[in-house]
Amino acid sequence: MVERVLDGRYALEMLVGSGGMADVYRAKDQLLERTVAVKILHQQYENDTEFIARFQREAKAAARITHPNIVNVFDVGVAEGRHYIVMEYVPGRTLKERIKEEGPVPAAEALHITRQIAGALAQAHANNLVHCDIKPHNILVMPDGNVKVADFGIARAVTESTMTYNDNIMGSVHYFSPEQARGTIITPKSDVYSLGVVLYEMLTGRIPFDGNTAVSIARKHLEEEPQPVRSLVPNIPPVVEALVTRMMAKDPALRPDSRMLVQDIMRTEQMMRGDTAAMPAFDPDATRVLTPVEAQEISAVVEAEEETAMEETEEKSFFRTKKFKFGLVLILLLGFFTGFFLSFGKFWSSVEITVPDVTGKQLTLARQILEDQHLRVTVAETYDASVPVGVVVSQSPEAGATVKEERTITIYVSKGGEELEMPNLRGLKQSDAIDKLQQMGLRLGSAYETFSDEDSGTVISQDPRSGTRISKGQSVDITVSKGQKVKKISVPDVKGVPSDRARTMIEGSGLKVGSISEEASTQAAGTVVSQSPSAGSEADSGSTVRLVVSSGKKTSGSKEDAKGGDSKKNDKDPAGRRIQTEKTE
Repeated sequence: MVERVLDGRYALEMLVGSGGMADVYRAKDQLLERTVAVKILHQQYENDTEFIARFQREAKAAARITHPNIVNVFDVGVAEGRHYIVMEYVPGRTLKERIKEEGPVPAAEALHITRQIAGALAQAHANNLVHCDIKPHNILVMPDGNVKVADFGIARAVTESTMTYNDNIMGSVHYFSPEQARGTIITPKSDVYSLGVVLYEMLTGRIPFDGNTAVSIARKHLEEEPQPVRSLVPNIPPVVEALVTRMMAKDPALRPDSRMLVQDIMRTEQMMRGDTAAMPAFDPDATRVLTPVEAQEISAVVEAEEETAMEETEEKSFFRTKKFKFGLVLILLLGFFTGFFLSFGKFWSSVEITVPDVTGKQLTLARQILEDQHLRVTVAETYDASVPVGVVVSQSPEAGATVKEERTITIYVSKGGEELEMPNLRGLKQSDAIDKLQQMGLRLGSAYETFSDEDSGTVISQDPRSGTRISKGQSVDITVSKGQKVKKISVPDVKGVPSDRARTMIEGSGLKVGSISEEASTQAAGTVVSQSPSAGSEADSGSTVRLVVSSGKKTSGSKEDAKGGDSKKNDKDPAGRRIQTEKTE
């Protein structure tokens, strides 16, 4: 294809890449005088009209996405029978080439690259486009170190054509999500899993699962856990390993969505810069001031125990027993009031502190920030599906408040969403399914549509599947039936054909004969004079064709009458009687 000019505009200069689906050429856009990349689909797919339709539809959808980390799509077309996409030309190399040539990527740089890819995916997912083929080969690394995601469009089309093109899918099986390997519905969280595999490979220089066949690799994605990244590269921070584990969770419900992933990566980067390894862990058994409620409970227990002791030791004097109880209660009250004053800070101190904002931070980091400001910390847990486990949801007093030093700050840490059992939505109407989710405190994620034998508007699948444990507030994806796919049929031409044979022709093509009316005609009786829809037009399978059949009563003379060429005309005599005269020329 080198030196050819597509559509009289794109001059192909050199082949820069080739894959299982297409070849990529550097080209010159002669109209706008700029360098572009032209991806030309392999000829083996040129005869599959359904595949081509998806290819063009998804490529156009990708062209609508604008993001600095997505390769721009400029044009889609066909030239000399070859389907092509014109894209932004990105000089540099792929992330796969970068890993092969230089080995593992430092953790900070790997997170920077992953955050850019996650941002690109979040934009695509917001536009209801799932990449489905995230891998280092599709990540282009620019000279400045930033990256761009390529191959939106073809990847989705390939995924929908796995039954026909499974040989080409095998090249990406190392980055498959478990749901892709299982053949179930693909969701945006499938991209998150694949990106987790890419991050794993960047950090370790190797893929998490390998094998001799595509099937054996797919089974590992379904059944095995990858070797921890820190066992391969010990200097990787634990928080980075935890991020990889979340992204590669077998259950999509346990993975973050792409938007939340961007936030998680940013927090991880902040924690790495803050040297979280040196931060003290929270010790629930550490010495602390008792709360008023705890003091009252202990006092009640002590009083009960003392009453029992008094009955068992009657030899002790009444005065001595009362003295002991009085002293114990005095100590407890002293502890209570001490804790009460400390909880509001040192009132005798002149030092005032502005409470820092620790919401959105990991527990250990939040505790360190507050204690560094000479504030005390108490921790309470709360359900919140929108905030990762171990991250601060809120605080009291709020950020910005002015308090005395040693004031106690209560931080409320997320323990995830309240666990529920995923209901079965299959067979419900879409509106009923949404109502059921809302009643349970769940949210509708994406609603996909596809043709099926179920009635239109009926839920035919869901993710997560019914019976699994999920968190309250979590989003649920559903697939809704669009009804049976109606086949289009070309209406046969039955004009001039006897009605019996016309019926056979129509029914044989998958259509039905509708109403049949008669009309005077010069054609033989029982012959089709006209039809609706007309011959050659497209009609739904099973729809009806109306026929008009000749009654055989019309003669050529009467036809002339209808045209105004009467051979005779009628007149009246003076008495009003009708007479007939011959028409003169």
